[in-house]
Amino acid sequence: MSLARCDLHPCPDGDTLAQALAADIAGRLRAAVAERGQALLAVSGGRSPVPLFQQLARQALPWARVTVLLVDERCVPPGHADSNSALVRQHLLQGPAAAAHWLPFFDTLPGFDARQGLARAALLALTDAAQQRLSALPWPLDVAVLGMGEDGHTASLFLGAAGLAQALLSERPLAWTVPATAPHARLTLTLPTLLAARCLVLPLAGANKHAVFRQACAAPTADLPISLVLHQAPRPVHVWQAP
Repeated sequence: MSLARCDLHPCPDGDTLAQALAADIAGRLRAAVAERGQALLAVSGGRSPVPLFQQLARQALPWARVTVLLVDERCVPPGHADSNSALVRQHLLQGPAAAAHWLPFFDTLPGFDARQGLARAALLALTDAAQQRLSALPWPLDVAVLGMGEDGHTASLFLGAAGLAQALLSERPLAWTVPATAPHARLTLTLPTLLAARCLVLPLAGANKHAVFRQACAAPTADLPISLVLHQAPRPVHVWQAP
């Protein structure tokens, strides 16, 4: 049985976590720019990372040499309330960080129906176009900031989602999924792309998420997609924990 490889960073509260993690990420991005002249940062959406985004936006960095993209995105128009892109623009790409190169998976969403989302053909075309958009990036990622749901999903790797097998195995950077337990089709970085990141970060807060994390550390299982990251990553995942 494989073992989860994690570096644990306990913090007394969420504010301390956001401040310390922002400083840590900034240091890694500075090192990448110093070494290679550029840095590549992928971030997750949802409400949990907002304090981190606000702290990271204030960091003194050569932001013009940093490319920011998403770990995953819901297939909704960029101005939609559920858009991760809108969240990043509002909370991260502000102040000094406004100079970063922002690369969303898409700018518009042709064929979107508010009641039914995207037809499968449109979803496939959107994925192909996004693959082209990402193809020139300086892979691998320098830092990927993951999230985790209380169901054990990470990125848009959901148990039982249509497209999950491809997203877990594809060597291409991007795949589509359609979760059975969450709204909207998704575009997500694939598991191999995430595992190749030079630094994987997982912030966690709340008793329920800590319980899921402990379960995921016990054994790799597709029932808890985050466990596949924790057990297969070639270097330890940095897990930042607050109560």
